[in-house]
Amino acid sequence: MNILMICTEKLPVPNIRGGAIQTYIDGVSGMLAEHHRLTILGRDDPELPPVQQIGPITYVRVPSQDIFEIYAANVVRYLMESGEQYDIIHIFNRPRLVLPVRQAAPTSRIILSLHNDMFERHKISREEAAAAIDQTERLITISRYVGQRIVSLYPHAEPKIIPIYSGVDPARYSPWLESEAARQAREAIRQQYQIGSRKVILFVGRLTRNKGPHVLVRAMWHLHHRDAVLVIVGGAWYSDNRVSDYIAYVRALANRSPIPVISTGFIPSHEVYRWFNAADVFVCTSIWNEPLARVHYEAMASGLPFVTTARGGNPEVVASDNGVLVYDPENPLEYAQVLNSLLSDMNRARQMGLNGRRLVEERFTWPRVASEILGVWERRL
Repeated sequence: MNILMICTEKLPVPNIRGGAIQTYIDGVSGMLAEHHRLTILGRDDPELPPVQQIGPITYVRVPSQDIFEIYAANVVRYLMESGEQYDIIHIFNRPRLVLPVRQAAPTSRIILSLHNDMFERHKISREEAAAAIDQTERLITISRYVGQRIVSLYPHAEPKIIPIYSGVDPARYSPWLESEAARQAREAIRQQYQIGSRKVILFVGRLTRNKGPHVLVRAMWHLHHRDAVLVIVGGAWYSDNRVSDYIAYVRALANRSPIPVISTGFIPSHEVYRWFNAADVFVCTSIWNEPLARVHYEAMASGLPFVTTARGGNPEVVASDNGVLVYDPENPLEYAQVLNSLLSDMNRARQMGLNGRRLVEERFTWPRVASEILGVWERRL
């Protein structure tokens, strides 16, 4: 079949600027292209050409300016002018693209992947949402939570929804206890940042209030382990190291913390694994209803126990003693209690991390994701 995958207007593919959706597409596209002719349509970038052939995959990039309407118009223009007839058009995270794409490609099957709550009523009108669902053959959701949110608003969507969890490359994110390369990366970054043998608590993510790193910093006042260090990896946005008001606030808190806090700023996606290697426990502090943060997969693949919030889809990856849920994500005391327990029994913490690693190997690899997408395309799922 001839397949077109359409990414969002925010970040380019391949994921040279980062991005969960871009990482997802990169993770599966090579395997999908072994079975079907594949074109990936995305936004332009000064470092990437408008058209590019990488192996069996054709990349087409159109102007975006980070504005949906501009991007949508250029997507439609490409469909109208390219002369290509696509059997399937697989749209990522933009239900508002469905109707214009349908008008430009009346005979194509349309698949929609949802990585966020994009059917919320402040993002799309009821009429447009209902029509988009009608024109879509399948709605693939990144978690059961996202599917449940759609059904709560549009019950007629339920038969079309199928959750396909994301994945990770276990070779990139390896437990330092089991990999010599990971151990060397751990030692190198600990030496670079003068961490030594301290117990590293790691946060990785965009630095916004909804992500909650300020609560984790406040938890340091209640931590009993003075041999710990908190590392905050991330910036205001992908590839963006500007200091927002919120980041300035977090850094001011960190400067007063009784536990050392290292703020790295934005780290490119191809280098983040080094911090997972260097860490002892990972914390996701999402205050909002996170659809299901992919950092959970990276932490598990790295053999780290993790602490996450009972919000959105995050609890869906807590299984077989691999992580701990925080039920009040704005309460620093709850984080501190969990961290004090984990850091007091490092043998148990490391076993939890290895449990997570096994879970990744069994359920959260890119070949499994690609196989399930193929199942949807080929009408087996």
